[in-house]
Amino acid sequence: MIPADASYGSDRSGLISGFLFRPGAAGSPLDTAGAARWLAGVGAEAKAGDGAFAWLHFNLAHAATERWLRDHLGEVDEFFDALHEGSRSTRIEYAHAALIAVVNDVLYEFDFEPSQIATLWMWVDERTVVTARLQPLRSIDRLRAAVKRGESFGSSVALLTHLLRDQADVLVQIVRAATGRVDEVEDSLLAERVARSRTRLGALRRVLVRLRRLLAPEPGALFRLLNQPPGWVANEDVQELRHSTEEFSAVLADMTALQERIKLLQEEIAARVTEETSRSVYVLTMVTVLALPINMIAGLLGMNVGGVPLAEHAEGFWIVVAIIASFTAVAGWWAFRRREE
Repeated sequence: MIPADASYGSDRSGLISGFLFRPGAAGSPLDTAGAARWLAGVGAEAKAGDGAFAWLHFNLAHAATERWLRDHLGEVDEFFDALHEGSRSTRIEYAHAALIAVVNDVLYEFDFEPSQIATLWMWVDERTVVTARLQPLRSIDRLRAAVKRGESFGSSVALLTHLLRDQADVLVQIVRAATGRVDEVEDSLLAERVARSRTRLGALRRVLVRLRRLLAPEPGALFRLLNQPPGWVANEDVQELRHSTEEFSAVLADMTALQERIKLLQEEIAARVTEETSRSVYVLTMVTVLALPINMIAGLLGMNVGGVPLAEHAEGFWIVVAIIASFTAVAGWWAFRRREE
């Protein structure tokens, strides 16, 4: 028996949630047994009628998930290869009479850390949408909430499009939060708190770079899909998918603009740090130059040898002071003139 805490919010097969969608109706819950009957094409679930489809969401952290999918989903090597391959860049491809999508999203408690970006794998055909993830994702939680509120979907591709739009909305929120952080850094820069600003900007830029690298869809595969969609995908679904892709591209453009703003702020901070360093070095140089005459004369007069000049002179001390002051004034004049030049 699997302990309760080992299921990570899923059942024994790794199924987190399942819904059966009928034309014009809201999704009805689907358990593991119903999902197995749906995939096998038997039982009451298989008699839902034309246009019906099921959405099955799985937890890959569960040990039984992949075994259950292999037993019931059939020979879909492309999907399982995508689960195990190293590249996790966002893409949608057509293979084995279905759409295979790799979608990257942020964890539910995202706090601008590179490790809080996770991947969602999808298998979409005319009758079934299978999603699998290792950790909870914001876009999936938004989609599940919409389904539980009674929102209906006309096709499996419509659900995929809704998911992509939810992900775009999540990215919009991330860009807004990142813009707020950049505004705070800019305010701190004006308040001369440079050191802390450099650290925050560097971390924020690294996260945005990784988000863009993982979330930007591969243009080649997406272009082929939109221009040569599968026959079972309706034209209106293709148009909706195209619109969601355009929205996604607009968010990525905003993210690129924010990266450029961060880069400019980093350059401004670097220039200020360089200026402060130069000013500190100049002050140290001035102190060294101004102290050079007195150090040289003090070293010469401090030698314990005979023949030290002015040793017996009544005004010898003041003569030496005048010489030191003269040399110091000349050294200071030369140093300041060099700075002006």
